[in-house]
Amino acid sequence: MKMIIYDDASVRCDLLPMSYTRPVGALRIGIDTIAEKWQALLPGEYMWSPAADYLTEIFPSSDDATALYVAGHIIPDEALAKAVAALQPGQKMMCGDEEIAHFGKDATEKVEYTGHVCAVHHLYDIFMLNSDAIHADFARITAGRNSIQLSATNTIIGDPAKIFIEEGACVEGAFLNTTAGPIYVGRDAEIMEGSMLRGPIALCEHAVVNMGTKIYPGTTLGPYCKVGGELNNVVMQGYSNKAHDGFLGNAVIGEWCNLGAGCVASNLKNDYSPIRLWNYSTAHFERTGLQFCGLIMGDHSKAGINTMFNTATVIGVGVNVHGSGFPRNFVPSFSEGGASNGFTDVSMTKFFEIARRMMARRHKELSVADERMFYAIRLAAENFK
Repeated sequence: MKMIIYDDASVRCDLLPMSYTRPVGALRIGIDTIAEKWQALLPGEYMWSPAADYLTEIFPSSDDATALYVAGHIIPDEALAKAVAALQPGQKMMCGDEEIAHFGKDATEKVEYTGHVCAVHHLYDIFMLNSDAIHADFARITAGRNSIQLSATNTIIGDPAKIFIEEGACVEGAFLNTTAGPIYVGRDAEIMEGSMLRGPIALCEHAVVNMGTKIYPGTTLGPYCKVGGELNNVVMQGYSNKAHDGFLGNAVIGEWCNLGAGCVASNLKNDYSPIRLWNYSTAHFERTGLQFCGLIMGDHSKAGINTMFNTATVIGVGVNVHGSGFPRNFVPSFSEGGASNGFTDVSMTKFFEIARRMMARRHKELSVADERMFYAIRLAAENFK
């Protein structure tokens, strides 16, 4: 079956800056991305239909009128995938006002889905839904498989069957607590001695947990991420570092980000008042109803040593924050500076130089297509300067 994962344009805008550099379906929640969940539960030949045209060069796209289209912000489960697979040409599946899928571009016949639907509408949904997503992904990915044997140097609290270690991973001298959820350790990942992990937690391939790290439930470390210090309910998309001491909680970190030593991000206002978060759609700070919300950081952004972030700070793409004091709660893309001296624009030449140096450390290259994407993002981000 030919499948196309499409963006809902309004949802995509609400998920900026994370959706600047990827379709919504490419967001990682739980162990894998939303698209990978669809692929696992509903096999087929998958393509993309991003809301932003500039993404089509990196994410192969199609507008096949006969394909089955699934919404990239919907997190599927087995029941939903089975119902979508039963759609006939010309039908579209709805759950109330929420469109889940449609078979063919001109589908008009409504089919109501009455089961539970899990969807990502807001940036904070990424970390709020992460614990449940880890539980579901762990069950799917480990079903019928055996974990490699866990070293006797580790201390296990809870059910050892809820720990799954992929081939090539190294876990030594750690405290692993599964009483609240599973712990998944991906291929060639490493958990160093003295670290304390309380599930549900997911480490993707080549992720590294440095010595003495404390990780609380609902945390996902994407591929090649490296962390230290204290993390609580954090989702790191991939290739990003928070390798030293400092606190990060209820946060979403994009790819190719780096948080310097001693970097701290608040996730709770000291007067316990409700949290407002920057929204790109309205260009205003919107009420969230949350008490806990930390740092949202777009791809290729950095924070220098001892940087401090206020509760619910949104950092765009290609931002470099440094200096003393708290920067403002929203920093537009391609900016550099801090609280004391303000922010200035980052030239594309400088941005590309930094990106190439960081990506080379993981043996990756910045492609010409990547450069074109970032130029397009820069143009789009000018509206928020």
